[in-house]
Amino acid sequence: MDIVILAVVIAVVVLGALGGLIVGSRRKKQLPPPPPAAPDITAPPAEPHVGDEAETPREEPRRTIEEVDLPDGSAPVTVEEPPAEAPEIEIPEPTAGRLIRLRARLSRSQNALGQGLLTLLSREHLDEDTWEEIEDTLLTADVGVQPTQELVERLRERVKVLGTRTPDELRTLLREELLTLVGRDMDRAVKTEPEDRKPGIVMVVGVNGTGKTTTTGKLARVLVADGQSVVLGAADTFRAAAADQLQTWGERVGAHTVRGPEAGDPASVAFDAVKEGKEMGANVVLIDTAGRLHTKTGLMDELGKVKRVVEKHAPVDEVLLVLDATTGQNGLVQARVFAEVVDITGIVLTKLDGTAKGGIVVAVQRELGVPVKLVGLGEGADDLAPFEPEAFVDALIGE
Repeated sequence: MDIVILAVVIAVVVLGALGGLIVGSRRKKQLPPPPPAAPDITAPPAEPHVGDEAETPREEPRRTIEEVDLPDGSAPVTVEEPPAEAPEIEIPEPTAGRLIRLRARLSRSQNALGQGLLTLLSREHLDEDTWEEIEDTLLTADVGVQPTQELVERLRERVKVLGTRTPDELRTLLREELLTLVGRDMDRAVKTEPEDRKPGIVMVVGVNGTGKTTTTGKLARVLVADGQSVVLGAADTFRAAAADQLQTWGERVGAHTVRGPEAGDPASVAFDAVKEGKEMGANVVLIDTAGRLHTKTGLMDELGKVKRVVEKHAPVDEVLLVLDATTGQNGLVQARVFAEVVDITGIVLTKLDGTAKGGIVVAVQRELGVPVKLVGLGEGADDLAPFEPEAFVDALIGE
């Protein structure tokens, strides 16, 4: 009996010990881990001021927000931008005698026309074959059929009367006849100064690719060199960058450029250019029109509209047709169509240097009945020259 009681007591003690162990292990699992100890943070040393030795930071006085003067907002803060540099204005060289200074540019035309005629006329016997060669030389130089026939007939008569022909006599004879053919008495001045008003109005027209916009810019230089103030109208609104190109030419000589939106109404731009020219008191307004294809009827009609709109301000004083001298007789077809749309008053022959044939001067004047007033003799800014018949003929036949 005592043994049984002892066994029961031992069992109870063992069970109680096991239960305590189980409860203790559960409590250990539920307890959160203790918080980590806060690390010691040491502030970095302050940067030393300029001229200070590295040392312990010093206490500096600080201002509160009430002590700081803040802007009250009454005066706007303006940021000054550096002024844009104005383009340097060039002073073009005087136009008087410019063609004489550029006469060397006509060297190839001289060989084709002047020197060729002198060589043929210097032959001892001028038979029919020689006169036919003279005719061919003139036609090849784009003089035209009718002017060629007239010149050959006059040369025949004068050579017959002259009899013996020295080189100097032949040169004098040929010079006189070519001057008659070119026309020394035609009025070649560009009309830019009407007596009753300002400004003078000049329209520049022509086919694409003739150098029309460049010629307009060079003409502005010619007028500025002669002491006139110029306003440019960029009425070629269809060719990309045409207005930019014209404005660049104007800025070089201090000429104001009036332009409109790309693909805008050309007549409106031309109208505004004349209006601004009046307000500014300019001497001349140059209007650069779009390069019309002479076969496009609608575009040619629009060119006529530009002229009519401009004339609401005042009559147009000059309509200059720009022709490429290298196109020869094809240029005459263009000239006819333009003359039907607007009254051409003068011709500008570009690219008359090098490969051009000098006889086109005669042909185009005969075709339109208007004078060649300006000639382009190169790519330089001052290579546009007033046409001088004597200088031109002297360049053709040489010294």
